[in-house]
Amino acid sequence: MVENVDTIRIGLVGAGANTRLHHIPGFKAIEGVEVVSVCNRSRESGQRVAQKFGIPNVYDDWTELVAADDTDAICIGTWPYVHSAITLAVLEAEKHVLTEARMAMDAAQARDMLGASRRKPSLVAMVVPSPVTLKYDRTIRELIARGYLGDVLAIELNGGAGDFMNWEAPYHWRQDRDLSGYNILNMGIWYEALTRWVGRTSRVMAMTKVNVSRRVDAEGKLRSVSVPDHVDITCEMACGAIAHMRFSSISGFNRSPEVWLFGSEGTLKLDVGEGVLMGGRKGEAGLAEIPIPQEKQGGWRVEEEFINAIRGLEPVTHTSFVDGVKYMEFTEAVTRSAQSGQGISLPL
Repeated sequence: MVENVDTIRIGLVGAGANTRLHHIPGFKAIEGVEVVSVCNRSRESGQRVAQKFGIPNVYDDWTELVAADDTDAICIGTWPYVHSAITLAVLEAEKHVLTEARMAMDAAQARDMLGASRRKPSLVAMVVPSPVTLKYDRTIRELIARGYLGDVLAIELNGGAGDFMNWEAPYHWRQDRDLSGYNILNMGIWYEALTRWVGRTSRVMAMTKVNVSRRVDAEGKLRSVSVPDHVDITCEMACGAIAHMRFSSISGFNRSPEVWLFGSEGTLKLDVGEGVLMGGRKGEAGLAEIPIPQEKQGGWRVEEEFINAIRGLEPVTHTSFVDGVKYMEFTEAVTRSAQSGQGISLPL
């Protein structure tokens, strides 16, 4: 890592909702960081972003932005189908890279990205992390480490966010595997969060279904949906636990996202919708809320962590390319299992 970098100049390839909501304001709030260039899906949209946020340079082609000498680091906010190509070009140009999740289209692309980053060890390579459990991660890890659960035996994860089947909802790019890759719904972000607590999966069995097979896009064209809207997954975790995960956009009145961790000595329940961590141990009457002190609550600090890593102030913890490869292998294994009817062992 490079220490004592006075000014770090950021270029944006892709300026979607998350980039506009989080990344641009996050970078601009850090002393000595400048957002100097942007390339979006069209020059018109790039100019709108540049005007709104005071970005001086707009590029028509992402390859020109990456190659230009006006940046030190690139933030990739595109859809996953070009994450790998852009990342490889950024690292070849000797620049640091922060890429939006999901990391890539598939495990092979993710491994290519990891390999390229390892050939450039002086450059920071980071994936935007799953944010849903940041507040609770430290406390859950500490509880597990000190034996609150005993042996972790079973995990039940409901991805929530379901609704009744809606045939009229417009087509979304996340429903196109050619753009989004193997990820399904919010499966990737939840798997990443789970690995922070109990580690990776060693074997996957899955069934998926596309219930609404066609939708109309923004241009009025009928498009085929290639990404499932419901998935059921059973996993053997490397820690020995059996995990069941369900992600669905067609489950009416589904609960808010929640995770149950069942152990030989205790149980933990995280209800993200209510913002509550509950726990109970053998011999107690039931679950009770586990307060999380303010000093232990994590939060969104993606841009700060990226810049601090460039400056040599801290390592990347949320999320490295090594972590990204693990969740890309998981998402691919889910599809392979659903297509083949067979269990898939990990790593691939």
